[in-house]
Amino acid sequence: MAIIERDLAPRLRSLAAQFPAITVTGPRQSGKSTLCRALFPDHDYTSLEAPDVRDFAREDPRAFLGQFQGGAILDEIQRVPQLPSYLQGIIDADPAPGRWVLTGSQNLALIESVSQSLAGRTAVLHLLPLARSEVVRFARHPETIEQAILTGGYPRILDQQLDPAEWLAFYIATYIERDVRLVSNIGDLALFQRFVELCAGRTSQLLNFSQLAGDCGISQPTARAWFSVLEATFIAFRLPAYSANVRKRLVKMPKLHFHDTGLACRLLGIRSAGHLRSHPLRGPLFESWVVSEILKHRCNAGETGHLYHYRDAHGVEADLVIDRAGHLTVLEARAAQTPSASLFDSIHRVRAALQPHHPCDALVTYGGQTAQPRSDIPLIPWNRLHERQWM
Repeated sequence: MAIIERDLAPRLRSLAAQFPAITVTGPRQSGKSTLCRALFPDHDYTSLEAPDVRDFAREDPRAFLGQFQGGAILDEIQRVPQLPSYLQGIIDADPAPGRWVLTGSQNLALIESVSQSLAGRTAVLHLLPLARSEVVRFARHPETIEQAILTGGYPRILDQQLDPAEWLAFYIATYIERDVRLVSNIGDLALFQRFVELCAGRTSQLLNFSQLAGDCGISQPTARAWFSVLEATFIAFRLPAYSANVRKRLVKMPKLHFHDTGLACRLLGIRSAGHLRSHPLRGPLFESWVVSEILKHRCNAGETGHLYHYRDAHGVEADLVIDRAGHLTVLEARAAQTPSASLFDSIHRVRAALQPHHPCDALVTYGGQTAQPRSDIPLIPWNRLHERQWM
């Protein structure tokens, strides 16, 4: 695989100089192992996916860790959740920074294990699929918004110029058949796959568990539990509603978004740019692409949280509100490719509602190619979004 510089690399290097252990989480195939091996070439490397390695680590964890006198990269650490407990004593005996690099693709299991055993001893970072700022470092990369949405951000697709629909079909099958079993005891995997597909059809929509459960034929508690699995494995996330100190009746329900729009497209059966161009979910997929882009940018810089959506009881809404220590940035994502005054209708009303309470600026990003630096609200083309600082 070609090695491109990942946006997370500077922060990973910096924290490795401060903490004895670094924990890197993220979805499977997001490039965690490639990144860590590139940044720490002198570290021993072992993957706990291999059954013999995993058995050794489970049966004799002290001997397993003892073979790495200088530290190591321990890949898929969540497969042996007791290992961090044994690592704690080794780190306390020699807390030299950067000796241990742990990676894992299941957030709940990994964070629970690490937080109990390595609190204060490890920094935790998240490596999500490629952001646009990373995608453009490949010699060949998507040039249109439809191709960008369809391709998504899994590195192997871009590195090897693979057909996204074909590769992601195998990814989904592997995810359902193997990864989901490791996170939750789900008996009916076919019904779970139907649930994931229904979630893809609701990307950028309010996350209503009652409706989702009814459409899937499961109970509401089951829908909540299954969505937690999607969050734990970095497939989907919820964007909370903004509600601080505004004298309006606001919707409190979060929105559902996918981390990778290529994966959402595959689940929806969208296989070509032409199909996406005429698809009724083109707008919601564009919105999820924009929100996930900004989430990745902030995550790569070490900033998590403080992202919201806004919607009041009259349907006035903004796709994203970024709260930067009380200064708000309101963003609207519109898939239209032609600039027009109508792109700004909703965001003017949202900014007017928020400005009496907080300093607030606003912008619109759209599916076209031309920037328009208007005096009040700039219009940013989709392919320039990554050039802005979102911190």
